[in-house]
Amino acid sequence: QVQLVESGGGLVQAGGSLRLSCTASINIFSINVMGWFRQAPGKQREFIAHITSGGSTNYADSVKGRFTISRDNAKNTVYLQMNSLKPEDTAVYYCSAIVVAGHYWGQGTQVTVSS
Repeated sequence: QVQLVESGGGLVQAGGSLRLSCTASINIFSINVMGWFRQAPGKQREFIAHITSGGSTNYADSVKGRFTISRDNAKNTVYLQMNSLKPEDTAVYYCSAIVVAGHYWGQGTQVTVSS
């Protein structure tokens, strides 16, 4: 089983930045894909970004050029740097990890962007 703990959410003004962190309970070398999703009130959970064990990244069109996913293998942590935030980025952000045994989720962290 993989436990994921997110941190770094909060309230920020439009145009500001936040960095989310997700620390895994296992060595992230053994995690095939780690990623970030978000869910706004009344909406479905949507993909934001992912990074593979080989370091390849992929982003949703809505965040390309503004968000950057990265990893620190020594800390078993994946980050989501969010710049130029918009009110429509307001959501609960979830970390996810895909391993051979299954797909795991963190508890979520709230990001609120005020206009």
